[in-house]
Amino acid sequence: MKKNNSTIDMNAKLSIRERLFYGSGDLAANLIYSTLTAFLLVYYTNVVGVGAGVAASIMAISRIFDGVSDIIMGRIIDRTHSKMGKARPWMLRMSIPLAICFVLMFSVPANISTPLQTAYMFLTYNLVSTICYTGVNVPYSSLQGYITTNQYERGLLGTIRMLMANAGTLIINTFFLKMCTYFGGGDSYSQKGWTISIACLAVAFIVINTLCVLNCKERVNADTIDAQEEKVQPSLVTTLKSLLKNKNWIFIVLFLFANYFLQSTFFGSQYYFAQYVLKSESSYAMISNACNLTALIAMMTVIPLLLKYFSKKKIAIIGMIGNIIAFAATGFVGGSVTAVLVLNIIKGVALGCPIALQFGILQDTITYGSWLTGINATGMGNAASSFCTKVGSGLGTAALGFILEAGNFNKAPESASSLTAISWGYVWIPAIVSVLMLICLFFLDYDKDYKTAVEDLENNKWKNGEL
Repeated sequence: MKKNNSTIDMNAKLSIRERLFYGSGDLAANLIYSTLTAFLLVYYTNVVGVGAGVAASIMAISRIFDGVSDIIMGRIIDRTHSKMGKARPWMLRMSIPLAICFVLMFSVPANISTPLQTAYMFLTYNLVSTICYTGVNVPYSSLQGYITTNQYERGLLGTIRMLMANAGTLIINTFFLKMCTYFGGGDSYSQKGWTISIACLAVAFIVINTLCVLNCKERVNADTIDAQEEKVQPSLVTTLKSLLKNKNWIFIVLFLFANYFLQSTFFGSQYYFAQYVLKSESSYAMISNACNLTALIAMMTVIPLLLKYFSKKKIAIIGMIGNIIAFAATGFVGGSVTAVLVLNIIKGVALGCPIALQFGILQDTITYGSWLTGINATGMGNAASSFCTKVGSGLGTAALGFILEAGNFNKAPESASSLTAISWGYVWIPAIVSVLMLICLFFLDYDKDYKTAVEDLENNKWKNGEL
């Protein structure tokens, strides 16, 4: 391996400008991701008119392909060498294809047979999730690890990233259905309204994602390598084995999987919960934004302050405990809009803590793993974690679809069995998954060696010798 370029500070402290533009990448991504999480199932059932079980099956089966694409993308990033770095070129190249496929996904033809509609849904879902979103999101996640090795800066980047992500979710929750209604001529479930609204989001995504790419710099492993060095890079199997030797990486990846499963069931059922359990469809934006807005406030104020005094692990654990209590309490307040609103405010602050820090922890564990094993697996480490987040998200949405199907939602949405199914998706599954997330956090123990790891890596050393 070449010596790191001495003119580049891998442990750099970043400008406010670069921090904000890095975070804007997740604002762009969440214009797409939050729409998929909160409204794809609604679109399939209420606009296209397919059964929740059919939609759930499409999402569940597609996750098999997602696993392959993430690993391939991670390998591509690790082997990419350009003037722009490893991650940023792919964020730029894949943004327009993602935007186009996103629009196609929400434009299911109405004048074709049900089997053809199902095939169209399956194809466009995989074009978006398996290929194009992977091509942007895996590089974006990797970029956080390439910008700096500074632990505090990574914590801030993760916080700002999730702050921006929540801003994206807030925008979608507040305006998306209004946009669909406006462009649909007053009809919330008009295909025309949904297509135009999605097209607007796609354009916004391209612009914001491009600004992120142009205003960030890759410093870690910034030096290029020649053809001879390229030949001796570790194999795919060796790289994957190095990740599996790192228990800290394994537990944060499990945490990410569980978190995205939780968010898919929680946010995916929120519209149904407001409409049928609270019997107040108009309260949807309010209760959704209560969670996201308080998370934003916590990320802007409380979390950056706490990072100066406590480790990311401790802050995340405290947040998860509060989150478990808030979810469990929601199960006992019945149809009270006020009580759900208050508890969503608590969830926003509590869940905002681990969510803001999860990707900073991920990058730390990958850096720690490079020191532990002597193998740099930044791209693959982020790819495998991205796979788990997408599997978690997809299986969460699929699980919600199957639960609604079991509760006879399509035939009798206001029946007792349907209301029970919605409550499981909104309350009890998130509560149970939150407990599993808390357990994962308790197993993280890389902090004690992190400073040594960074110093050794800067000197081309790993735990057992020279790199």
